[in-house]
Amino acid sequence: MRYILVTGGGGQLGTALAKHVWPDGYHVVTSDAADLDLTDTAAIVARVAAGHDGQPFAAVINGAAYTAVDKAEDDLVTAWAVNALAPAAFAAACRAADIPLVQVSTDYVFPGDKDGAWEVNDAVAPLNVYGASKLGGELAVRTGTPRHVIVRTAWVVSATGHNFIKTMLRVGADRPTLSVVADQHGSPTSATDLAAALATIAVRLVERTDAPVGTFHFSNAGATSWAGFAEEIFRQAALRGGPAPAVQPIATADYPTPARRPMNSLLGHSAIERAYGIRPRDWQAALSDILDELLGVPA
Repeated sequence: MRYILVTGGGGQLGTALAKHVWPDGYHVVTSDAADLDLTDTAAIVARVAAGHDGQPFAAVINGAAYTAVDKAEDDLVTAWAVNALAPAAFAAACRAADIPLVQVSTDYVFPGDKDGAWEVNDAVAPLNVYGASKLGGELAVRTGTPRHVIVRTAWVVSATGHNFIKTMLRVGADRPTLSVVADQHGSPTSATDLAAALATIAVRLVERTDAPVGTFHFSNAGATSWAGFAEEIFRQAALRGGPAPAVQPIATADYPTPARRPMNSLLGHSAIERAYGIRPRDWQAALSDILDELLGVPA
């Protein structure tokens, strides 16, 4: 049996990785804040070294993160501990164990001022503490272990946890009109689809020492804005008997937040398609699957 350690087990991605159908001979061991303190680097190193059920881990997928973007502006020590020092500890532990590390990162490492999709080699310049701390994690992993893959993603959603889809459905059930930011652009990402991509990468890294390493992007395909995303949520929800309020587009300036957000978070997929043959499906199709789970299949 090959055991894969997955952090962030209670989150959207960790849940999806646990539900994913892995190849025969693979088993996911999830970890969350209750059993592993990500601010304790010694505990991280010990956890990786301990393995599971008397066997060493075959790989680690670090999907855990401090994701409270606005709170991080005032809680930067914790954000950096979880998002940068913890990946450094995982990298050191994986290198010592001679196993690969898959590190999940974010579109927030980019400044958002580019026309078109961000590619993996584009210059990074985060706008907020969260993005800077995640970039710190990337640097720690790159310098900490040669057998690593960093996967940047964006706008993660699913039928579990807290996310934009569930917020829109909840708020939309009580209001005839919702104001949603229309000048921030990107692509939603199904946690299920992201988990499948990460599993493909992890298995390849375990089974082939010549598997591609480095930095890649994964999100679902196609571009939209938060307002456009909301409109499609309600269009598809209405087909399932769900709420369908009107969406009022507003500017970012009309909805100020403590942390600045990138205006363009669209991620290019050419690197992950070329290296791993992973071709993301359209975000609208991924949304449909999530709404099937939340509201049921359209009549």
